[in-house]
Amino acid sequence: MRMRRTLGLALAAATLVGVSAVGAGAASAPTISRDDCAAAGGHVVSRAYAGEACALPDGTTPAIT
Repeated sequence: MRMRRTLGLALAAATLVGVSAVGAGAASAPTISRDDCAAAGGHVVSRAYAGEACALPDGTTPAIT
């Protein structure tokens, strides 16, 4: 019983660390210039209240700097 509790706590801690790492990655979104956007095959789109972004062929939309 004690071993199961220890493993459960370790799994919960690892899950929290993984979730916080994913959140940190999402919070620091990369940016791209208009020239780099065009060179990568994307096109500039306007987002309401968020400025402009580059819609890339892979589905990502980094902000325009």
